[in-house]
Amino acid sequence: ASPAVVLLHGRAGSSETWTRIARDLAADHRVYAPDFRGHGLSDWPGRYSFEMFRDDLHAFLEACNLAGATVVGHSMGGVAAYLLAQREPGLIGRLVIEDAPPLHPLDPPRAPSVRPEGALDFDWPVVPDTDAQLNDPDPTVRGRFPEITAPTLVIGGGPTSHIDQGHLAQLVREIPDAELVTIDAGHLIHTDRPQEFLAAIRSFGLA
Repeated sequence: ASPAVVLLHGRAGSSETWTRIARDLAADHRVYAPDFRGHGLSDWPGRYSFEMFRDDLHAFLEACNLAGATVVGHSMGGVAAYLLAQREPGLIGRLVIEDAPPLHPLDPPRAPSVRPEGALDFDWPVVPDTDAQLNDPDPTVRGRFPEITAPTLVIGGGPTSHIDQGHLAQLVREIPDAELVTIDAGHLIHTDRPQEFLAAIRSFGLA
């Protein structure tokens, strides 16, 4: 009977990045932390997009009967979550966006990525495929933030994050029921400052 929370990892990560947070939340919530395609234990099909991750999240919520759950998305996972919240108002109960890019065209554009040597624990094409979208995003996405009806908490990582914090503040102004909290941790907020992250999401109200 406990309320459900779905934790979504960022690019090149996996569900394991949420271990510390999940352990705390599991005291009073049902916690789900899937791996997106191309990451962790999920399939690696070789081609990727933010819309694919959105659709996979939608399918996951439907398959697990998680309509109304709180969804917490870091970076790429946050993009998937807000894209779904735009398209399916009412499916997500509460939304937490952790330092996710609001899909403004990058200026200057991100240079072509070079694959690191050795084995990776994620599928490398995720990087160039999503970099292309970050450089030249679908402009309709930014116009649909007012369609998000879920109460929303945006957590920014402050000046040391590579995500434009001004764009995050603009995102909050465009979502009807949204608030912004800044935790000066850089981009990896929930891993580098887990206690402050937990305090913020618990104060927001997870369910």
